Amino acid sequence: MTRDEIFKKVQTLLVDALAVDEDEVTMQAVLTKDLGAESIDFLDIVFKLEQAFGIKIAQGELFPEGGAQDPKFVKDGRVTPEGLASLKARMPHVDFSSFEKDPQIARVGELFTVETLVKFVEWKLSKK
Repeated sequence: MTRDEIFKKVQTLLVDALAVDEDEVTMQAVLTKDLGAESIDFLDIVFKLEQAFGIKIAQGELFPEGGAQDPKFVKDGRVTPEGLASLKARMPHVDFSSFEKDPQIARVGELFTVETLVKFVEWKLSKK
């Protein structure tokens, strides 16, 4: 599949999952801030991605869990260098360049854009 084909499928499933308009689902759209996704929506998105692309997504693989409570990974509201290294290892499909400049834990959600989903699907399909 091409990146454009993957994007169109992701766009369609996000319109369905989040009840947003198609024109809101751009590559740069942040799932939470721009499309209104909440934690429960992430489960639905994972399920819909699995169905649409015939892939299996392990718990925590797309949206890592639990690191925010680990003092090695977060200190004084900021992701530590060790935490950033862990995130990069767990999410090779994410562009961290902007986040690295200001790694506040409150900004982690901004990493999850439509483009992140598209790159994740590309990565998963390449491993099939």
